[in-house]
Amino acid sequence: MAKILVPLAHGFEEIEAVSIIDVCRRAKIEVIVAGIDSLSLLGANNITIQADCLIEDIKDDSFDMIVLPGGFDGTEVLSSNDIVQSILKKQYKENKLLGAICAAPFALHKAGVLNKNYTCYPSCEDGIREEGYDSSTSVVKDNNVITSRGPGTAICFGLGIVKELVDNETYLGLKSGLLADFC
Repeated sequence: MAKILVPLAHGFEEIEAVSIIDVCRRAKIEVIVAGIDSLSLLGANNITIQADCLIEDIKDDSFDMIVLPGGFDGTEVLSSNDIVQSILKKQYKENKLLGAICAAPFALHKAGVLNKNYTCYPSCEDGIREEGYDSSTSVVKDNNVITSRGPGTAICFGLGIVKELVDNETYLGLKSGLLADFC
């Protein structure tokens, strides 16, 4: 069974976090939600999510993928948290998968692990770089890094993770069951 880590910080984008967690768990991917500074995390739109553990309690480094939800305030924390940045660098060095949506590709950029081609929430590329930015598609995969644009693309992003970590049959079944023909 594939296993992913989803770090959350106060100010995360709820649609993105819940879509990633939900779609991946439907595909039988083990999802560990790790809170930064708290187990109870308040999202950008005042929705509280309970984390499974704190980021500093993560000792197991056998994650198949690290996935970062966006949200501007949450992304700022992910970008400046030494533990998160260290985990991202280690994952990348081991050529394992990384994912980020909305503003969160900035945290990958900050860690030096964002590959050339990427997408993000429009205007966030200003803080990253114009070269390689693709605004024409919902999800961009460049080697071991998958990025997505924002709240409206969160289900497609989750399905992209499933396709990468599980199999095409599960991906197609979930896509059909979620009525996600737009992905």
